[in-house]
Amino acid sequence: MRAGEKGIAVAMVISVVIVAVLKFKNAEEVNEVEMDIPFISDASPELTAKAGEIIRVYNCRECHFLWGIRDLDKAVPAPPLDGVGEFRDEPWLFNYLSQETPQDVLATRLKPQYRMPSYAHLSDDERKTIARYLATLKVKDWYLPDAKKKRYEKLTGNDYTDDAEIIQ
Repeated sequence: MRAGEKGIAVAMVISVVIVAVLKFKNAEEVNEVEMDIPFISDASPELTAKAGEIIRVYNCRECHFLWGIRDLDKAVPAPPLDGVGEFRDEPWLFNYLSQETPQDVLATRLKPQYRMPSYAHLSDDERKTIARYLATLKVKDWYLPDAKKKRYEKLTGNDYTDDAEIIQ
């Protein structure tokens, strides 16, 4: 091999090593993102504590997931609350929690024993606290398309397609 050919061969080997290292590093970054928890909230510690107490007192986790935590002994097919703030704002949530029959606001396909109960009996302050807290529950941008798909399929019972209308 001539000196020029050796130089080209060395440059090619170095290029291949650099590309391999960069691909491996990028693969690790993607895995970190995929392993990251997609649910976030910008609620203050005070709001979180106040809402958490109301959620505990009224056993919301008997039916709903929140931060991936659920009573696994229950088989209630209620939707998770993680990310609900992406789809519902505080006024909507307050109105929903204020209804004598929540199904008048959001129809459900669930059997009567699994339907959302009324929380109209709570004080305005308690309902506002819950609505304010739930409105802060978001999902990270990389997870939002998957959350919308799951929500659509849960609410309609149909498979999600790219041309499916997002339900508000």
